Amino acid sequence: MRPIELSGGMQKRAGLARAIIAKPDILFFDEPTTGLDPITADAINDLIVEMVKELGCAAVSITHDMPSARKIADEIAMLHNGKIVWRGPTASLDTSGNAMVDQFVAGRAEGPIQAVV
Repeated sequence: MRPIELSGGMQKRAGLARAIIAKPDILFFDEPTTGLDPITADAINDLIVEMVKELGCAAVSITHDMPSARKIADEIAMLHNGKIVWRGPTASLDTSGNAMVDQFVAGRAEGPIQAVV
C-alpha cells in the first residue's frame, strides 16, 4: 500500500512513527490534526502525549486546533505578525487577559485581530 492510499489518520500515525524511530530530543509538529475528524484527532493527540512521555523528549506543535493544543501542551505561545503576543501555561489560556488570545480561543471575527477576507 502506498502512503496516498492510507486514510488521513493512518498517514498521521505513519508520520509520527517515522519521526520517533530515531529517538529525537525534540519532535516538531505542524498542524498534526488538520483534516481529521474529532475522534481520530483525539487519538493522534493521545499518541503524541504518549510518545513524548515515552521518549522523554520535548515537542513543539504549530496548530490552530484549540482542543489539540489544550491536550498536548504544557505551555502555549500565541504568535501574531511574527511576534509572540502571549505565552503561558495551558491552564492560563482562558484567563490570559490578552484580547488577541481571547479572540482566537473564542473564534470571534471581531476583536484586535482583523481577518483578511
